[in-house]
Amino acid sequence: YLFTGKHGTGKTTVARILAKAVNCLDEKNKPCDVCQSCKEFNSGKTLDLVEIDAASSRGIDEVRALKEAIKFLPFKNRFRVYIIDEVHMLTREAFNALLKTLEEPPKHIIFILATTLPDKLPQTIVSRTEQYHFKRIPEKLIAENVLSVAEKEKIGIAKEAAWLISFFADGSLRDAHGYLGKLIAGGENPIGEETVRQILGAPSQELERNIGLAIIKK
Repeated sequence: YLFTGKHGTGKTTVARILAKAVNCLDEKNKPCDVCQSCKEFNSGKTLDLVEIDAASSRGIDEVRALKEAIKFLPFKNRFRVYIIDEVHMLTREAFNALLKTLEEPPKHIIFILATTLPDKLPQTIVSRTEQYHFKRIPEKLIAENVLSVAEKEKIGIAKEAAWLISFFADGSLRDAHGYLGKLIAGGENPIGEETVRQILGAPSQELERNIGLAIIKK
């Protein structure tokens, strides 16, 4: 599989959920989150999920080691899942070495390639994958999530502030969480809209309105 899209839209998270689902022991409710396999995936203790950061493991030697490792059967589960994040960072030699493996992977292996820059992937790699594009997350959903996280952290936050965070996140839930963490670290509780504007560098609504009027009036 090839997962593409802007950072923070859930590519790696969905890849982990998929890895858990294909190995779930419950045939009717995958992933069930209660079987032993799901519990091991949730805790991060499973040996049948391997995550590789192509930005730091991008050479042909790492790919050769990967090709040797996939010959072995999974430790406990039906499938061993390899998630290769930012796969576009692999070198040309590494891509060439990986090509045959992607074309005829062992039946017990699933590859999930994730990237923010699919245009940098060789077409020979793309043509051997099933591609899914992750769209930017709507502002409404991000704002609702920000409000939910703040509530769990027992931090008050104005709805207008949550919407402003979601606007700046530009479709990335990860960025929204990063902004919220920065605001929480500032110590203000509850977090107001003006504070968000100051921290994130947003102009005031009055200034925006005045600029708009000035443009209209030339």
